[in-house]
Amino acid sequence: MDSIETINPIAEVPAQEATGTSATPVALQTKEDVIERLKTLNEQEEIAGRPELEALKQTFYRLRNAEVEAAKKAFVENGGNEDEFVPEKDDSEERFKEVMGLIKEKRSALLAEDEEEKQANLEKKLAIIERMKELAESSEDANKAYHEYKKLQTEWNEIKNVPAAKVNELWKNYQVYSEKFYDLIKLNNEFREYDFKKNYEIKIHLCEAAERLAGEEDVISAFHQLQKLHQEFRETGPVAKDVREEVWARFKAASSVVNRRHQQHFEELKEREQRNLDEKTVICEIVESMEYDTLTTFQDWHDKTEEILALQAKWKTIGYAPQKMNTKIFERFRAGCDEFFKRKAEYFKGLKNNMTENLEKKRAMCEKAESLKDSTDWKETAEVLTRLQKEWKTIGPVSKKYSDAIWKRFVSACDYFFEQKAKATSSQKTEELENLEKKKAVIARLEALNAEESLAAEAGNAVRELMKEWNSIGFVPFKDKDKLYKQYRKLVDALFDKMNLSASQKKLNRFRSNINQTEGNLYREREKLVRAYENMKAEIQTYENNLGFLTSASKKGNNLVTEMNRKVEKLKADLELIVQKIAVIDESIKE
Repeated sequence: MDSIETINPIAEVPAQEATGTSATPVALQTKEDVIERLKTLNEQEEIAGRPELEALKQTFYRLRNAEVEAAKKAFVENGGNEDEFVPEKDDSEERFKEVMGLIKEKRSALLAEDEEEKQANLEKKLAIIERMKELAESSEDANKAYHEYKKLQTEWNEIKNVPAAKVNELWKNYQVYSEKFYDLIKLNNEFREYDFKKNYEIKIHLCEAAERLAGEEDVISAFHQLQKLHQEFRETGPVAKDVREEVWARFKAASSVVNRRHQQHFEELKEREQRNLDEKTVICEIVESMEYDTLTTFQDWHDKTEEILALQAKWKTIGYAPQKMNTKIFERFRAGCDEFFKRKAEYFKGLKNNMTENLEKKRAMCEKAESLKDSTDWKETAEVLTRLQKEWKTIGPVSKKYSDAIWKRFVSACDYFFEQKAKATSSQKTEELENLEKKKAVIARLEALNAEESLAAEAGNAVRELMKEWNSIGFVPFKDKDKLYKQYRKLVDALFDKMNLSASQKKLNRFRSNINQTEGNLYREREKLVRAYENMKAEIQTYENNLGFLTSASKKGNNLVTEMNRKVEKLKADLELIVQKIAVIDESIKE
């Protein structure tokens, strides 16, 4: 049947049997399967049911969309830009539309023919009722009138469908004049009683059949079987006057049970489709409420893209909405997604232009650094390169294709100068020997602390002061550096273990000890930490966005939510450690 709205419960007399097919299609795996099914439906004489046509349409475009997504994925994996992807023309879609158009034309024509036939049948049945009226009011020979009545009854039964709005009225009039004929015409008792008995047996059998339908598992099948039983009940002649009401009441009661189950089935279906519509409406509102002004970075657009893709995946898990709204709500969702990806394409087009400008600026800075790397004016050149390093951080990103290479070029020039500066400093060797003795003194004091069986409460402060003193001491001779540091590190770790410091505290303290005091290396390390900070912050934002979506979709929560919360907490702890490391570097730079 075409829609829920056409399904009405049978009151006193049921509506006539529905026309058209309602066959459920077999599982369709490909677009060609869908097209072949449509061709089969088009070749059938019966009218194709609207629900099946709609299901075939959705199946076709679901398969088509899957092909497009797979092609897009392959395009991106092969180095293509997602925003530049254009799906290939699909010839099968034209064939699909062509067959669907033929079915719709045939459907319209058959429905028109059906209506004409129903109208003609209505005129025929009205003529029969008029003739039965004449028989019931005439004084013709009883036997002759009876045979004429049976002839009219046969003609009536041979005439099938009439307009649905006239079914009940026709049947009631037919029943009135049939019963009036039996009641008012003085028929031969033998004929009369025999006919009454035969009709009674038939109607009791129909009552029993209707009562058995209450246990039918398939509600739809039970309803259609009931329509056939009602047709037989209408076509069967009257019974004796004293049992007419009893027989009809029994049949009506059995029909009511089936009709209630049928109505309940479609009410539940309607409720389920309404819930699906509500869910899809919420998803549309989420997409439509997108605040594009807040999407100012690559990461922002990446995170929102992940969110949109998650919503699209969620959409596919939701069933059909009510037929009147199913196409509209999908078009609304598609329009929202199309708007997002259009805005994204515009952003990346502008970003591409900005990246080109940033690349030119960084190339100029590389040339400047390279022109200074061989300078022997140590102080002034160091200041210039330090300013260049700070300026570098203010310039926006460049294309991923060039980012690593341009950064390596700039850092290499800076590192070369600072390495030459370190080698050329004549006083450095003397200073390094002094620093060696100072660090040996720190180690001796650490050994003394470690030798104590139990550490005092202030031991932690003492260790931290010694570490601070160690970090304040400059370079030592290269040949002694590793051996000295291993000795220092071993003692610090042992003291940390005695003081039961947290893993995070240990990491920070190790970092303090590992800091290279060369200016160029400090800035380089800070740059790495800042990049790590931004990446980790973006990762936390992505998890939190996903958590918000998952929490709204599932109030009860699940293991995935728990695992994501655990990851977020760990990331936040790591983020805090990075902030502390940056602070340590900043302190060192100021000093």
